[in-house]
Amino acid sequence: MSLNHTVKVDIVAVAKAAKVSASTVSRTFNHPDLVNPATRRKIERAVQKLGYIRNRAAQTMHGKRSATIGLVVPTINHAIFAEVIQAFSDSIAEAGFSLLIASHGYDLDREYAMIRKFLEHRVDGLALIGLEHSDATFRLIEQQGTPTVAIWNYTEDTPVPCVGSDNFAAGRMAVLHLLEQGHRDIGLLFPNTMGNDRARHRLQGAQEMLAEWGVEVAENWQSETPYSIAQAKSVAVDLLSETSRPTALLCGNDVIAQGALYGAHKCGLDVPGDLSIMGIGDFKGSADIEPGLSTIRIPAGRIGRMAGEKFCEFITSDTPEFFRVPCALDCVLRGTTAPRG
Repeated sequence: MSLNHTVKVDIVAVAKAAKVSASTVSRTFNHPDLVNPATRRKIERAVQKLGYIRNRAAQTMHGKRSATIGLVVPTINHAIFAEVIQAFSDSIAEAGFSLLIASHGYDLDREYAMIRKFLEHRVDGLALIGLEHSDATFRLIEQQGTPTVAIWNYTEDTPVPCVGSDNFAAGRMAVLHLLEQGHRDIGLLFPNTMGNDRARHRLQGAQEMLAEWGVEVAENWQSETPYSIAQAKSVAVDLLSETSRPTALLCGNDVIAQGALYGAHKCGLDVPGDLSIMGIGDFKGSADIEPGLSTIRIPAGRIGRMAGEKFCEFITSDTPEFFRVPCALDCVLRGTTAPRG
């Protein structure tokens, strides 16, 4: 395959084709509201005809915004963050920003390396999932002075602006439902909490609530599983195949809960007759499985939209105001939980 190397079209060529000045072309890109609509259409036709692409790197060198925001997420391998990513992307697009996205696979050292690359591309802001990041990452953000927002988690003492829900409260709320249904033999299926403050806070919240009710979880009813339906199913089968088994399972998120549901079915258990299963998240599809999954709804779409709106205001304001925005949780009851028989 051969590549044709042609001379890059510049702003002067666009201006000439549209019969306007180069400054008018520049104004059309940077301040379109100041340009007559008819003139904008002429310039847009010239841009399309010539295949002109703006050199944003050169703009950034001259102190202008790159109109990009870098988002680093733990994974894009399943639905956990899909809704929040889409809502955030749609929101910043309305403000004229484009999204660059990278995944670190729950490796905070890798996250640091990706943030460095985003900063090399002169992004206007960084969006991170959660509030647990390496010291090197926080130091780099402070050194560079790059606007940063934390999405998904909310606490009252965050070092950077945040929009999210209280995951500690989510864990308490989830296990409280099982306790109020009369369950005392409760198992816990959670992911590795290393580098994952969402899972850790949920687990801590659940453990605190269990302790308040005087409930102790048997060691062999506490299992760790990755964010995988298939692996969660396998772990659940092992746990539920024991001679003594719990009457309810609290899962760290809906992906794990779905795996646990399939594991219960494989063991010949009726859900919720023999076993109640509670998730956290209320991801797309949680209502559609059979039976529908009882869970704690974390409003991912709302978090993404609000984070995008607040962050764009923060980036573009001459006097940005630090913000922490909490989003309420809801206990959504469907078919996987029932009173203990």
